[in-house]
Amino acid sequence: MELNNPKIIRAWGMYDWANSVYSLVITSAIFPIYYQSVTSTEDSDVVDFFGFEIVNSVLYSYGLSFSFLVVAAILPLLSGVADYSGKKKLFLKIFMYLGAISCMALYLFQGAQDVELAIIASIMASIGYSGGLVFYDAFLPEIATNDRMDKVSAKGYSLGYIGSVLLLIINLALIMNHEALGYDDQGGELTRISFLTVGLWWIGFSQITFKYLQDNVFGRKPEGKIWKEGYKELLKVWNAIKEQANIKTFLLSFFFYNMGVQTVMYLAATFGSKELQLEASKLIITVLIINLVAIAGAFLFAKISSIRGNKYSLKTMILIWIFICFGAYFVTNEYHFYALAFVVGMVMGGIQSLSRATFGKLIPEDTIDHASYFSFYNVTYMLSVVFGTFSFGFIEQITGDLRNSVLALAAFFIIGLVFLIMANIPFVKAEK
Repeated sequence: MELNNPKIIRAWGMYDWANSVYSLVITSAIFPIYYQSVTSTEDSDVVDFFGFEIVNSVLYSYGLSFSFLVVAAILPLLSGVADYSGKKKLFLKIFMYLGAISCMALYLFQGAQDVELAIIASIMASIGYSGGLVFYDAFLPEIATNDRMDKVSAKGYSLGYIGSVLLLIINLALIMNHEALGYDDQGGELTRISFLTVGLWWIGFSQITFKYLQDNVFGRKPEGKIWKEGYKELLKVWNAIKEQANIKTFLLSFFFYNMGVQTVMYLAATFGSKELQLEASKLIITVLIINLVAIAGAFLFAKISSIRGNKYSLKTMILIWIFICFGAYFVTNEYHFYALAFVVGMVMGGIQSLSRATFGKLIPEDTIDHASYFSFYNVTYMLSVVFGTFSFGFIEQITGDLRNSVLALAAFFIIGLVFLIMANIPFVKAEK
């Protein structure tokens, strides 16, 4: 593919537009609030999951942890096969359809009696979303030069935020006007229809990406047993990474600070609902604030990075995240929560897009095993979410206070900052 081609970059970014509706509607906004409301009663928030009684929010966080653990286990080998066979786009399609169809299956979730269906479908949707990221991210070094990666990565995330907010607003407009549309179940039916729209949106807009991204750009011609050869491909990259101290140190840093970032993203609505007793409408407003501000944040820190370097930008954002954790511990009302959401949005977009671009720059320019390299980045991402969401739920379970879980996240950011300071991340000046 032609590097820095605007049409190809837009097509690549459209997958962010397509799949980010899952991240917003399913993991951050409508589904967590709907799940909490239909599985809780005035007397209890304990649900029966295959005969085991467990707090609904704890079950949900454990389900997320399990999904990322599964992806972390299978991705490395699949990425090796994708590199060896030159079929990154095929694997991206498989995970996309798995995730989208699982989102649509959530339409069948009507109450606590269906909690098993809800958790299994949400796990499969999470696997589809997370599993596809490694193959999507692996196209980044194939469409942009090192000096353009920050801006291209930020553009992808920004398209994702815009597309997901657009669909969320459409769904909210339908849900809030359920009576005018002839629905009398307080919007429950239309809420479940929103899960259908996520799947359809994801499938539909992904076709733009699939049309323009070229597969097998290095002309790989697989021979023999592709699974065995895929394993060899992965092993080759693993041995190379062991000799690259800058990549190892950056991945350690990313592991710890991403534990905090992703846990906040996945469980912020749960915190607002349980600790501040915020209504669903106010939680949705919070999510909208975060995602709209994140659009500006992604480009702001890409600009700062072009002037001061990726390492400086990432250190700045981690310090802000530490402040956010301590601030959340002392939040007492909705206005504090909104203010904190604004700050979260500003650094959420920036830290995600720059982390991806920074790793892309650290990959040796002469390699063609981009999926295998990015599999280590994405496995680090998955494991950080596993430990983050699990520890969040575990600390709540043993202490009985969600605020203690939030405070523990600050420690993850501090450790990540220490490793980042140790990392050798070269400054690549962007060309005008």
